[in-house]
Parts: sequence; structure tokens; C-alpha cells
Amino acid sequence: DDPYNTRRKLGLPPTAISNPGQKALEAAARPEESEWYYYLHDPTGQIRYGRNLDEHNQNVAQYLR
Repeated sequence: DDPYNTRRKLGLPPTAISNPGQKALEAAARPEESEWYYYLHDPTGQIRYGRNLDEHNQNVAQYLR
């Protein structure tokens, strides 16, 4: 009967179920400089990076279709 049991209760729970940690907040506030803005994991688990949306879309077409 717990209000956080989303298998039995419809909708969102009454309060947050998770909070980010200090390191996550700091990383979001001050992200590292990088030329890579996009990434995906190909079917083998290898990370494929893209500098822009065009490169990312090429990776999607090559590795995920």
C-alpha cells in the first residue's frame, strides 16, 4: 500500500524518489570542455562520438540501423 509503489499506484509518487549527488550537481554546473557533444554505443558496446548532429546522425545510420 506504499504510495511509492508505482506498480500499484497510478501517477507519480508524492515526492522525489532520487536526488543527484554533489559530484553530479558540480558536473552539471561546470561541464568539462570537449569537442564531443554526441555519443552512442554501437551493438558491440563501443562508444561512437560525434562533434555535431550531422556526425551523430551518421553514426546512428552506420551503427544502429
